[in-house]
Amino acid sequence: MNISAKDLTKESATSPRQRTGGYTILSRLTDKARADINGNIGEYHTDCPLDHFLLDWKGVEYAGVRKALEAGADDAAIAKHLDSHGTPKTPEEIKAWSDQTEKLSLHGHPEKGEYFDGECKRLGLDPTKASLFDMLEADDKDIFGKK
Repeated sequence: MNISAKDLTKESATSPRQRTGGYTILSRLTDKARADINGNIGEYHTDCPLDHFLLDWKGVEYAGVRKALEAGADDAAIAKHLDSHGTPKTPEEIKAWSDQTEKLSLHGHPEKGEYFDGECKRLGLDPTKASLFDMLEADDKDIFGKK
């Protein structure tokens, strides 16, 4: 199967900050899943903890999203899928959640804090001030030389 997708061996996935249908993470999730479907996901991971921030909050299974992507769904269709499946959320709840995820830091997290701090330091970020999205964007830039 070959669908239209970024080649994540050659370019970075969309920033997790990009909002589609109001949701952060969604366009990055779909970039990674499409690249995985096409066999060019590179060093990225799909159905991963970042993807599950969104999927678990909405109560939606990754398999259903992937199936829709395999059928050719675009990001707007996936946002509508999220709107109509899982736990109902108002536009205000989606905005509040997305605003919160943009600020999320793993500094001090009991399981992931040490990894996060190490990655931030490697990338020249202050782990006490950086968000998870800051770290992911800096890592993309480090790998691909651009945002």
